[in-house]
Amino acid sequence: MSEELKNFEILLGVTGGIAAYKSAQLCSDLVKCGASVTVAMTSEAQQFVRPLTYSTLSGRRVYTDLFDSEQIYDAQHISLTRRADLIVVAPATANILAKMANGICDDLLSTLLIAAESDIMVAPAMNFRMWENHATRKNVEQLREWGCHFVGPESGRLACGESAQGRMSEPQTILERIIDLLKDKSPKYQP
Repeated sequence: MSEELKNFEILLGVTGGIAAYKSAQLCSDLVKCGASVTVAMTSEAQQFVRPLTYSTLSGRRVYTDLFDSEQIYDAQHISLTRRADLIVVAPATANILAKMANGICDDLLSTLLIAAESDIMVAPAMNFRMWENHATRKNVEQLREWGCHFVGPESGRLACGESAQGRMSEPQTILERIIDLLKDKSPKYQP
């Protein structure tokens, strides 16, 4: 892969859905493109993929808790967003979309998102019934109005075995959208 994302800082938020395994590939692909990747995971995401996976792929500490330790507390929810050129949430569950649209900050990732100083891109992944729900549609409309970028969801086989819209876009598709979004921008920080 090329170094199209060299010096860009990506904050990758991973939520609790089976598509979390795809985010590991996205993390790896971002690093291969030269990006520095910091991962923040919800507790639900950790039920699908362990933080060690992302730490190994990114070469960095993975953030999982708003208050990891009194000794190292550094207002992570601010410092992590301050240096990010882009925040990507993949998979983005109906839960995190609702939190974003309604300003709910009850865990590290939702707090990071409300403190964001950069663009946010989400890759929704959920059962088609959840995607088509009136509350989800309203939340998506609100987030789009506020400038949140969406990738997907796609149609295809879902975890429930049915085939419908709700499947997270493939890592390569998400990567291409990230590159396209950042292509005319400069990284916040140059080494």
